[in-house]
Amino acid sequence: MRRDLIRIVADDREPGVVLAAIRALPGAEVSVARLPVGDFLVGDQLLVERKSLRDFALSVIDGRLFSQASALANSGQRSLMILEGPASGLAGSGLRREAIQGALITISLIYGIPVLRSLNPEETARLILFAEDQRRAGASGALPRPGYRPKGKRRRQLFLLQGLPGIGPAKAKSLLAAFGSVEGVCRADAISLAKVPGVGRKTAEAIRWSVSEPVQAYEPLSWRHLAPGP
Repeated sequence: MRRDLIRIVADDREPGVVLAAIRALPGAEVSVARLPVGDFLVGDQLLVERKSLRDFALSVIDGRLFSQASALANSGQRSLMILEGPASGLAGSGLRREAIQGALITISLIYGIPVLRSLNPEETARLILFAEDQRRAGASGALPRPGYRPKGKRRRQLFLLQGLPGIGPAKAKSLLAAFGSVEGVCRADAISLAKVPGVGRKTAEAIRWSVSEPVQAYEPLSWRHLAPGP
């Protein structure tokens, strides 16, 4: 059983069959809104771009694919692309095999976005939830967003704040607005943190636990520490 409910925001342009497949799975709560990037925002941390193979081929031809990949890579969130449908979906596209392989290499190696395959909407739904399960399971020991290099002070501040427990893009913006800097957030007490919209007591305590260290954990430096051994 999944330990926590997975909340998913689906772009309002996504087909209903995919939403129905996600809603049919246990542990998922789906809402619909217009997303500026991606097709699904999963758990406030993972962006998923879903493409049928036919749409994938068309987006390679008209150039949309690489602008979408660039937007995903620069979103500040972990990203994933799922290509859905049987291989016959590429029939009649006019794309050479080399062009398809080149596009996949560019997405995965240049933009750093993993690409997964699914046969149908049901498998897409399962992959989305499984990917979030795996992300959560590995989050405590993994470095966040490998390869991402934010530009500008505000983006770097938001990037750092999203490394705190329970903090996604929206909460990072709220914390930065409330305290003005990463340093201000780290110095804030749990009561002040909990007052920030969306944070709450448990997340505030987790933040304090992650950024504070008891003074008694360190022994004062003295000359005997510097003296040579016997």
